[in-house]
Amino acid sequence: MMYWGNGMGGWGIVLMTVSNLLFWGLVIAGIVLLVRGVGRGGQVDTSSGQRSTPQQVLADRFARGEIDEDEYTRRLQVLSGAHTHGPGG
Repeated sequence: MMYWGNGMGGWGIVLMTVSNLLFWGLVIAGIVLLVRGVGRGGQVDTSSGQRSTPQQVLADRFARGEIDEDEYTRRLQVLSGAHTHGPGG
């Protein structure tokens, strides 16, 4: 007597396929969330409606070392409106 089929009915195949897709979907979603969380690197999410002020942007640039202390203070004075004109200005 020959054995035909694998002993699993149609619903078994559907359930196995759905559970397999659900499992891999959760694995991929977990990896994506992990990569997005690590890729953010602790940056503050500014999409919540709060915008950085020019002074905050300037302070961030100074903290990252993009500008030196003299340039920071000079630009901060310009932003506050308390700058003095140099020679010829």
